[in-house]
Amino acid sequence: MLKTSAFKHEKILWTRARQRFCFGLLFVMMGTSLFIFYTSNLQASWLPSHSTTNSEPSPSDFTMTTSPDSIISPDPPVSGYHVAYPEKYFFTLDEPNRCQKENSFLVLMTPVAPHNKEARDIIRNTWGKETTVLGQRVSRYFLMGLSEEADGTELLQKQILQESEKHHDILQSNFLDTYKNLTIKTMVMFEWLLSHCPNTSYAMKVDSDIFLNVHNLVDMLLTAPRTLYMTGLVVRGAAVLRDPSSKWYLPYSVFPESTYPPYALGLGYVFSLDLPQRILEASAHVKAIYTEDVYVGLCLRHLRIPLTNPRHGRLFRLRAPRSARNCYWTSVIATILENSKQLLHVWKQYQIQSKGRCVHNQ
Repeated sequence: MLKTSAFKHEKILWTRARQRFCFGLLFVMMGTSLFIFYTSNLQASWLPSHSTTNSEPSPSDFTMTTSPDSIISPDPPVSGYHVAYPEKYFFTLDEPNRCQKENSFLVLMTPVAPHNKEARDIIRNTWGKETTVLGQRVSRYFLMGLSEEADGTELLQKQILQESEKHHDILQSNFLDTYKNLTIKTMVMFEWLLSHCPNTSYAMKVDSDIFLNVHNLVDMLLTAPRTLYMTGLVVRGAAVLRDPSSKWYLPYSVFPESTYPPYALGLGYVFSLDLPQRILEASAHVKAIYTEDVYVGLCLRHLRIPLTNPRHGRLFRLRAPRSARNCYWTSVIATILENSKQLLHVWKQYQIQSKGRCVHNQ
């Protein structure tokens, strides 16, 4: 009797142990399944939201391609200091044949926000209206991405299309036009120049709030090197800003060096047309950061191509003196203004100076 009771008790204990084991195994399997499901979705949420499968429209297509599937909206890493380049971007508005047909000596490329039509019109009526300088053909284009504004985008795109059909000087690509995407904007500029301007000698990236003396620029380029040439306001030995409150902050994890390589400030730099292809090739090896002028400098360092100082240090200026008299505007190439509206006033001063004695003192 005691043996029977002991046997039954042992059987009950074994059954309970087996049940606990089965429940435990089931719990582990369920937990593993949930973990796999969770991590799969987490990984998917970190994948870039852009697509590289969009077909490129024909160059003559002026239809605005602004559906969600056609806009490349890069999701940068957590830090937000890298950008999605290289990547497959295409132009939703293009001038496919103009540059080659005009056979320009110099092409001026102005990055501008889609909504800033006022700045574009001011440039068209000031330095941007000069098409032949010192016997050389000069062409000008405005470069933009797609508006990031949530409201009124459809109307804005319609207005830009009308503006493009009127002036034939707008190039628009399918990236979101934001400050953090300035590097993308610059690299797309190099792509366009490489594919559209085979006979051009020089190009200049020049911001919309800049006074540009095209006469002095062409005069300088007539004796400049035709290859491996980039100049502007060249910065050397600039310290990397580590203050998180700075607009140009970069953490050590993104750029561990204490100083930047030489680079030309983004306000305006000019380059020979053999450089776009080389810079684009270097971009496959140099991680893109959001400070576009520094990134171009990093690509040039990778290529071991030095920047060239302008023939004297007063040609590219951060700002004009308080009293910009005494032939100042006829003595410089580029100067940052407070805003594009100031260009109208400055342009009048420049015309007065260039028609007087200043024209002989350049």
